[in-house]
Amino acid sequence: MDKLAERLRHDAGQIDVTISAELDDRIRASLHGVKPESQTPIRSVSRPSSFWWASGLTGIAVAFALVVILNLQSPEPAPVASNAVIVPLVLPTVKWNVRTAVLTNSLEQEFEDLASDLKRAEQALKEDIDAVF
Repeated sequence: MDKLAERLRHDAGQIDVTISAELDDRIRASLHGVKPESQTPIRSVSRPSSFWWASGLTGIAVAFALVVILNLQSPEPAPVASNAVIVPLVLPTVKWNVRTAVLTNSLEQEFEDLASDLKRAEQALKEDIDAVF
């Protein structure tokens, strides 16, 4: 990480930025051209009381109409179970060609070979990590 930080610091030191006089004048003009907003108090707008009465009565009328409509509908009949015969799903059989494994070495030898393979993979991974970082 030190190499990366060192390279970033070096690259940052190489950056040379200058602002042209035209850009500086435009920024200054835009800053001076801004006027602060006037602080006017927020005035709440109240609606007339007839509005509240009308909306309340409309809500009550809609609720009443909804209750009447739902109560006048006849309930749906319950579904009747049919006496149809259910045929079970038959899956095709698979003819497996199975043979037992024949071990050429003892299990201890296989275990030692596996352990050595894992050690070699671990060493290779460590070398790759060291090469990258």
